[in-house]
Amino acid sequence: MIDELKWMPDWAASLIILGVAPFLSNLLHRLLFRFVTNWVAHMDLLWRALVARTEGPTRLGFLIAGLSLAASIAPLPPGWGEIVRQVLSVGFIALLGWMALTAFHVWMVVHLRRFKLDTADNLLARKHVTQTRMLQRVMNVLIIVITASIALMTFDSVRQYGVSLLASAGAAGLIVGLALQPVLKNLIAGIQLAITQPIRIDDALIVENEWGNVEEITSTYVVVRLWDWRRLILPLSYFIEKPFQNWTRDNADLIGTVMLYLDHTAPVEAIRARTQEILGASPLWDKRVLAVQVTDFKQTTMEVRILASAGSAPRAFDLRCEIREKIIAFLQQEHPHALPRFRTDTPQGASPDATPGPALQSR
Repeated sequence: MIDELKWMPDWAASLIILGVAPFLSNLLHRLLFRFVTNWVAHMDLLWRALVARTEGPTRLGFLIAGLSLAASIAPLPPGWGEIVRQVLSVGFIALLGWMALTAFHVWMVVHLRRFKLDTADNLLARKHVTQTRMLQRVMNVLIIVITASIALMTFDSVRQYGVSLLASAGAAGLIVGLALQPVLKNLIAGIQLAITQPIRIDDALIVENEWGNVEEITSTYVVVRLWDWRRLILPLSYFIEKPFQNWTRDNADLIGTVMLYLDHTAPVEAIRARTQEILGASPLWDKRVLAVQVTDFKQTTMEVRILASAGSAPRAFDLRCEIREKIIAFLQQEHPHALPRFRTDTPQGASPDATPGPALQSR
């Protein structure tokens, strides 16, 4: 082909050769990619996903290889060869970075397929999802930064400028470091969170006096979905530097508390028996904790505390509301004298359980 093009100017022959190379590279890539796809069709999901997701990077690799071969045989005019080789070098570096990002993403997707967040006991799933997603974001940033740095180092002028900047402008580097302090701080905090995991995806938190679930953890901030569907955005460093409550750190079980303030004549045993009936019929109770205790006496009331456990924070909240509603209805119907009231001295001969008149009663 080159012999046939000798009669043409060098620039025209080079354009033809460089133009034919991408077409032949794409044709060869199609044939080989189809063969490899059929070959891995019966292999594990990881290999099938890896081949499917690397179609773009491998096409770019074939294109770079074809152009490199064409540039080596094409009669390029003086100076053009350097430009083509420089462009191909940058393209090859970008190809390596792209393939690294793709391979890591495929591994993450295949790894997370084993874990489901929509199950009742999802502690292990939340742990792996949080670690993997945060690791992916950190790795993406590192791969992009390293790829861009290596690509810039292929240019002599940029490399020399970088060396002179590091050697003679340390103050400028210090200023840049101070300017990037919030970014670096959150990046380091993200690595700490991925390793120590004080929070995970879907954890129930009390943060800034708000209750919600961790919806998303990015490389710089955390999105907490509050109970009323608002979103609270907090920097990653917040969860390293400030205290907060995590209700699902080890498991989602929670003990709900119901406080009753009743008259001193309230029948505690009857309240205890009625609470057992309520919990026994409730699907929200996990049958692990049940307690009815008088925890304090005040001047006009006594404090009765009811403890009941549930499998998660939302279920515990609903269970507490159910206990309150049914206990107050029970007291109103069966023991109205047990509700808080103001009283005067009981007249001689009057029953202490007698309900005072409307003028002396305040519920």
